[in-house]
Amino acid sequence: MKTTLKLEELMMFVLGIYLFCLLDYAWWWFLVLILTPDIGMVGYLFGNKWGALSYNVFHHKGIAILIYLTGIYFSLPLCQLIGVILFSHSAFDRMFGYGLKYDKGFKFTHLGEIGK
Repeated sequence: MKTTLKLEELMMFVLGIYLFCLLDYAWWWFLVLILTPDIGMVGYLFGNKWGALSYNVFHHKGIAILIYLTGIYFSLPLCQLIGVILFSHSAFDRMFGYGLKYDKGFKFTHLGEIGK
């Protein structure tokens, strides 16, 4: 099952790359921005609860899709870019087992414990 989930996330990452290609940005922007959602880890400086909350906001695919669709509806390319980057980054992370976080600590995710 883990292999199937990783393949599913890989396909979502590929979808994110495709959606990025539809935007009017140079390809290198994708490479520069792909790790920016990890800024959500800064919340862990204030404890596990705030860390999990901030991490999950920056790694929630539903939020990413909402931002992207808002960008389409209002013709805001920057919102589309933000949505694509958030979505792609989340899929990329989940390919490697980094899921949404629980309040117990960074290594406790909805995909299981990291490092186990």
